[in-house]
Amino acid sequence: MIDLYYWPTPNGDKITVMLEETGLDYRIKPVNIGSGDQFQPEFLAIAPNNKIPAIVDHAPADGGPALSVFESGAILQYLADKTGRFGGHDLRSRTEVSQWLMWQMAGLGPMSGQMGHFAVYAPDPVPYAIERYDSEVRRLHRVLDKRLSQVPYLAGEHYSIADIAAWPWIQVYAKRPPDFAAFPHLARWHAAIAERPAVKRACALRPTVNPQLGQPLGEEEKRHLFGQR
Repeated sequence: MIDLYYWPTPNGDKITVMLEETGLDYRIKPVNIGSGDQFQPEFLAIAPNNKIPAIVDHAPADGGPALSVFESGAILQYLADKTGRFGGHDLRSRTEVSQWLMWQMAGLGPMSGQMGHFAVYAPDPVPYAIERYDSEVRRLHRVLDKRLSQVPYLAGEHYSIADIAAWPWIQVYAKRPPDFAAFPHLARWHAAIAERPAVKRACALRPTVNPQLGQPLGEEEKRHLFGQR
C-alpha cells in the first residue's frame, strides 16, 4: 500500500495518473494547500520543501521499513523503478525518458506556474512579467510541438513518465489556454493522453478531494499559497 499525500494540482495529478496506470494499491491523504496543511510538522517530516505531492511506500522493493519520497519527478522515477513500467527498457530509452522528465521539471512546470501566478493570481498586473512568462511557455509549447511532430510520445515510440509529467501542465489555467491551433502535434498528443482510461480515472478524483476546485481563491488560500516565507 502506498500513501499519497495529494491535492489536485498539476504536480499532484502526475502521481494519481501514474498510480492508476500501474495499478498499485494506494490511498489518498489530502493535503489542503489552501488551508496550510503543507506546513504541518507531520507533512514536513516527509516533504521538507512543504510542497505536494509526496508518497510513503509501505512495501518498498528492498523489504525494509516504509520509504517516503517527495518531489513529483522523483516519485515518478521511483514508481517506474518499482513497477518496471513507463521508465524505459534499456539505456537509450531510459535516457530519453529522463531528459524529457527533467525538461518538464526544470522548464515547463515552473514557467507555467509563474505564468499562472502573474497572469491569473497576482493582485496587481505586472505587464513585463506577464509577457515574459507567456512568451516562455509558448516557446516551451513550440519545443513540445516540434518533438511531437517526430514521435508519438516525448521519449519516442512509447508512453512514459515523461508524458505523465508534462500532460497536466498543458491545460492548467482557463484564462491562459494553450494555443492548440498553432501547435497541432501538441494538441494530438494532449487529446490522446486525455482518453487513456487511467488518466480519466485520475482526473475524476480531483473534485472528490477538493469540492471547491475551480472556484476563485479566497484571501486565506492566497496567503497560504503565496504569502509564506
